[in-house]
Amino acid sequence: MTLPEEGRLLRIFIGESDKHDGRPLYEWLVLHARARGLAGATVLRGMMGFGPGSRIYTAKILRLSEDLPIVVEIVDTQEKLEAFLAEVDELIHEGMATLEKAQVRFYRARRP
Repeated sequence: MTLPEEGRLLRIFIGESDKHDGRPLYEWLVLHARARGLAGATVLRGMMGFGPGSRIYTAKILRLSEDLPIVVEIVDTQEKLEAFLAEVDELIHEGMATLEKAQVRFYRARRP
């Protein structure tokens, strides 16, 4: 698979405790992106954050949160990401999604 130099980066901001079909939502999103043939996805776990409700979530020991921020990043073409986002939009009850330009410098896999 090749990607055009002018790609897009989709970021989906959710909580660690968000679920879909009995599994973590971030896991479901990555597996769904793979099943849809998207170029790649990464899940990042935040150390601290807040969202629309302004509640602070943190990994500090004295205030250990059970719902740390999660960012799912997916890179592909705008068309594929728009289609993916339309499929998952209703599954994300709290959070945010952003779509921005990404200049793809290279996209390659390890050779066998």
